[in-house]
Formats: sequence, structure tokens, C-alpha cells
Amino acid sequence: MTFWPAPSVEAPVHATVTLPGSKSITNRALILAALADRPSTLTGALRSRDTDLMINALRAMGTGIEGDGDTLTVTPPAEFTSAMVDCGLAGTVMRFLPSVAALAHGDVAFDGDEQARVRPLGTILDALRSLGLDIDGNTLPFVVHGTGSLRGGPVTIDASGSSQFVSGLLLSAARFEQGVTVNHDGARLPSMPHIEMTVQMLRQADVRVEAPTDPRKAQTWTVSPGPIRAVDWEVEPDLSNATPFLAAAAITGGEVSIPHWPRITTQPGDVIREILVRMGAEARFFENTLTVRGPGRLAGIDIDLHDVGELTPTVAALAALADSPSRLRGIAHLRGHETDRLAALATELNRLGGKVTETDDGLQIVPAPLTGGQWHSYADHRMATAGAIIGLKVPGVRIEDIGTTAKTLPNFVVLWHGMLAGTDEGHAAGPGAGHPGGPGAGHPGGPGAGH
Repeated sequence: MTFWPAPSVEAPVHATVTLPGSKSITNRALILAALADRPSTLTGALRSRDTDLMINALRAMGTGIEGDGDTLTVTPPAEFTSAMVDCGLAGTVMRFLPSVAALAHGDVAFDGDEQARVRPLGTILDALRSLGLDIDGNTLPFVVHGTGSLRGGPVTIDASGSSQFVSGLLLSAARFEQGVTVNHDGARLPSMPHIEMTVQMLRQADVRVEAPTDPRKAQTWTVSPGPIRAVDWEVEPDLSNATPFLAAAAITGGEVSIPHWPRITTQPGDVIREILVRMGAEARFFENTLTVRGPGRLAGIDIDLHDVGELTPTVAALAALADSPSRLRGIAHLRGHETDRLAALATELNRLGGKVTETDDGLQIVPAPLTGGQWHSYADHRMATAGAIIGLKVPGVRIEDIGTTAKTLPNFVVLWHGMLAGTDEGHAAGPGAGHPGGPGAGHPGGPGAGH
């Protein structure tokens, strides 16, 4: 098992970090391009394990995708074909592609990493069954028996476990004979910004979508049948992947800038600006660059993260390094992510001396002196980056399988050390701590890196 010695610093971090594209936008754009009426181009596409899994799956089903870098040309197939799909740990692959597979002429078999086989999929698979699709299995592995078309129509689901269940039905629905009307009947929906992202991108492709103006009251979405227009997509930087770098400014009293930050976006990662300001930092725009300046005193926070649950590992790391208690609420659904993120965060922070308690829907975090030690990533990219944040202030933190960050940010280690270039890394732990090419540091194919 490979452990990466996380660098720690004694001085404020000052850096500009340029990030690759959004995974969420890239994978949605790839699907819409594969379903479109003619070829289209993605510019600024993320290349990571999750997006490469999506590319490989669509290629296997007959889609033409050319380009090895962040510019991709996508040619829709004359018809989707039988295929084997490797989902890895990518929720967007295992929950978005069964609807596409319904349009295939033949069987499409899905499987993934061992950890993926416990991720909940029954909601999306049962919904597709009710819309006329024949599927064997309720979790990975499963097989979709495509017939080239799907009836579609109305369906009621409980998507309180993941917003991806709604997006997975909406993205392909214009190609269903009757379109689809999705009614969510259950507890409060998590990660609403991701559904809003799906709706916005469908509308960009001239798909007619009726969406609730206030999802807290009405939770029904209707996609009308019709063509999906080809769009030349320009992918925004991944704002959720930006959060560890901005956190570095906040906890060290430094300053980190992220170029090309969109002024208006549906990405949940944009909420980190509000969170950091509430904890005492300063966030400002100049032209198209966001800059965060850390405070002298990082305050705790009481916050509902239900809509932006993916930010929880970063916020938990910040809270553990603050000088007053924090309460993170509304995130019970994180128990069904890549790992049980609530249990994982509590376990790893407490292992280093923290005082973290799980609640029914979140975490209570009381700051306590932390010490170095092993930080387990659970094959979860956001757990790994949370450990790197802690390591900046706590010498001697060693992170298991830093290569798992390749899921959405394959050059995380290079970017992290680049951010620290010129900063005092006097407490960087052990041999290789300052070398991006150290064992397991930046190699997506390294031991346990999600394969």
C-alpha cells in the first residue's frame, strides 16, 4: 500500500492555479453530443479516469470520439450497438448511461470497481423498467437489453439518494418515443445544482424541458421528445476541484487565485466562495479570476450542505483547522457516495486527534490539536484531497493512494506542489514529499488508483 507524504508549510501560500475542465459538464456534454443530430466539439474537456470511462463506454456503443487532449470531436453513431461498459467508480457512467443503452440494438453489460458494486442503482434501473426497458440486475453488474428505442412517459421515483437518478433520466429522454416526465416523490433532493446543470445543458441543445421554478414545492421535470441539437461545448474549469487549493489560502493566511472562474454557473463548487467568506476569508473577482485571501483567524461554521454535498470533505478539513466548533448538516446522502463519506471523515480526523461526531444528517466538529499519521482515502478522490489540506498544517500526514485523485483531477499532486513552489515546505514529511513523481504521487495507474 502506497502512502504519500503530504507537504506541510510554515508560511502563507501564494499561488495562481489553473485547473482543467469540469467532470460534471464534460460527461453530460459527451452524452448529449453522442445523442445529437450531427457531430460536435468539446473544448476544455476534462481528461480524467471518470471522463475516460465515459469516452470509452460511448465509443464501445458506436460513438466516434476523436482527440487525445482536452479538445474532442464527437460523431453520433447511426445506431448504438452492444457493448461492455466499465463504470469504474463513476456515478455519472453507471447512472447516466443505462438510458443511452436503452437505445442500443442489443445487450449492453455494465460492471465496475468492487467498491462500485455496493452503490445504489435500483432507483434508476427500476425507473427505466417502468418506462419499457428490460434489465437484468439491480446493482453492478447488470445488463440492459436494448431494442433501439424506449417508450418513455411518466415515472415517479425517490431520488433522495442522489440527484444523478433524475439527471440520468432527463439526459436521454428527448430520444424516447414519449419523452419523459420525472416526478420525485421522497425526501428533499440532494445536489439540486447538478439537476439545474442538466436542464440548462439540455436547453442549450434545443431540448424542451419543463422544470420546477421552486424545487422545494414542485419536483417534476418533463422532457419533450425531439431531436437533440449538436452544440460546440466549452467546458468550464472544475470548481469543486478548485476547493482544496482555495482552502490552502484560507488555512495558511495566504492567497490563491483561480483563473477563468465563471461569474454565473450551475456548478456546486461555486458555493465555496460563500463558505470561505463565512469562515473569515476574503473572496474577490478581478476580470475572470477568483482570488481567496485567508484570514488571521479561521472561524467555524454551521451550514446546510445538502445541495453541495461534494464540498463536505473540504469543508470538514477547514472546520477541523478552525478555532471554533462547526456543524455540517443536510448530508446524510453522503453515506452512499464513493464511500460512506461521513464515517470516513470522522474516522480519519479522529485518528489524527480530532473531535468529530457523526449526527443523523452530518458531522459535529470541535477543533482539537491534530498530529501526523496515516490518512486513508477509501478509493475516494475527495477524501484524498481533504487529507492534503490537513497535511498543509499538520506535519507528518501520510495519505493512502493519492493516485485516486485521478478520478477527476489526474495531475493533482503536480498542481499541489506547483502551488507550494516558493512557499516554505520546511515540514514536508519524509523522502519524496516535494517530488511530484514520488511513489504513487501522480500516477493514475498506481497501486489502488481506482482500477
